[in-house]
Amino acid sequence: MKDHARRAASPSGSLVEEAEAFLAAHPGIEAFDLVLFDANGIARGKIIRRHELLPLYEGGRHMPVSILGLDIVGEDVHETGLIWDQGDGDMRAWPVPGTLKPVLGTSPARGEVFLSLYHLDGAPMTSDPRHALAAQIAALAARGLTPAGAFELEFFLLAKERDAQGHVQPAPAVLDGRVSGWTEVYSVDHLHGMEPLFSRIYAAAEAAGIRAETVISEYAPGQYELTLHYRTDVMQAADDLARLKRIVRLQARAMGVTACFMAKPVEKYAGSGMHFHVSLRDRSGANVFAEAVEGEWRPELLHALGGMRATMGESMLVFAPHANSWRRFAAQSYAPVNPSWGVNNRSVALRIPAGSVAARRIEHRPAGVDANPYLVGATVLAALGKGLDERIDPGPETKGNAYEAEGGPAIPTDWHEAIRAARGSAFLKAALGADMHRTFCAIKAAEYARVARTIADVDYDLYLHTV
Repeated sequence: MKDHARRAASPSGSLVEEAEAFLAAHPGIEAFDLVLFDANGIARGKIIRRHELLPLYEGGRHMPVSILGLDIVGEDVHETGLIWDQGDGDMRAWPVPGTLKPVLGTSPARGEVFLSLYHLDGAPMTSDPRHALAAQIAALAARGLTPAGAFELEFFLLAKERDAQGHVQPAPAVLDGRVSGWTEVYSVDHLHGMEPLFSRIYAAAEAAGIRAETVISEYAPGQYELTLHYRTDVMQAADDLARLKRIVRLQARAMGVTACFMAKPVEKYAGSGMHFHVSLRDRSGANVFAEAVEGEWRPELLHALGGMRATMGESMLVFAPHANSWRRFAAQSYAPVNPSWGVNNRSVALRIPAGSVAARRIEHRPAGVDANPYLVGATVLAALGKGLDERIDPGPETKGNAYEAEGGPAIPTDWHEAIRAARGSAFLKAALGADMHRTFCAIKAAEYARVARTIADVDYDLYLHTV
């Protein structure tokens, strides 16, 4: 009877037995990171000691509601309504089943577990990004559909020291200290210089249950990409991305290198995206995007493209949430500048990759690596569902250079316009849920105000001695 009560206590579905088995299998782990992802995708929480893990699984852990109302630097955003409007009261955080993992390379040994926030009565606290994604997965499940997918992780490895002008610069090879300022795209020999670091990343990913796959040298000095195994569970795909970012940052830091997940850290080169590959399975497990005859597109695929295209403008704040995000969008930079779609074409926003019909999927390319994968997932799935429900026509395929394409739904051209579009969007409010929408938009507006009142170096460069 006691065991049954312990099982029934957690609204997240977490079980005490998971923690007991983990502790038995990892006797050397002394502490655990409790990780709750906020609207910006930043890991908030606490570090607890080993003896505190079982109580976490037995009764959850109190967390202030304000933890989900913080801006990019961790300060309260009162406009979220999550601070004094609610007296900054406690909610209860519960472990997410299956997320209790060791953190490789820590000394003393440490583990981590993801949390999700609930009201004290067990109802989901819907300013938690995980709940937004869960709601859209559930909405598709009600139609008999299950989304599958994976995110790509692009990032820079930077030196700890800036150059003479104060700019960031590529990290020297950890193998021998060699420095290259060239693009080095797809260079296998260049990857060898970072092989000791990537070996640690792969080992840590494996220990965490993540199937990290191909690594490439990307299209800028110091830029790399790691691909992730395609998941039949989109929530797991978002968890993989969020956890892998933490792994890359930790392992890079341990080797004296800075892992950078800004969308555009170097002005002269391409930025870093977080492409989201997504497909749909029916109740039998069949891919509903897979055509019977190659190239004769299924209506479900076209309508999904239509929904994503029609809603892209009002959703851009989710895909490009920060001031720096908007510096990534430029012609011929492998970042889309219009809501185009095409086949085997990397200049479009919505790409149907070449490959087998059975693996047919859509590659959603607008999001930067600085975006929150849970909110990106929720928004894309909602757009996909809208397209299916309303049978939205995606318009003609873009062939050739999509940067020169004209027409189609308008998308914002800057951050301020994107914030205004997101705030007024009924679609985005439904996609994220009313609470998450209010919270996210308020946090972005506060961040915009912070940036707008900050005097940047370029102001002095242009105006100090001229006006």
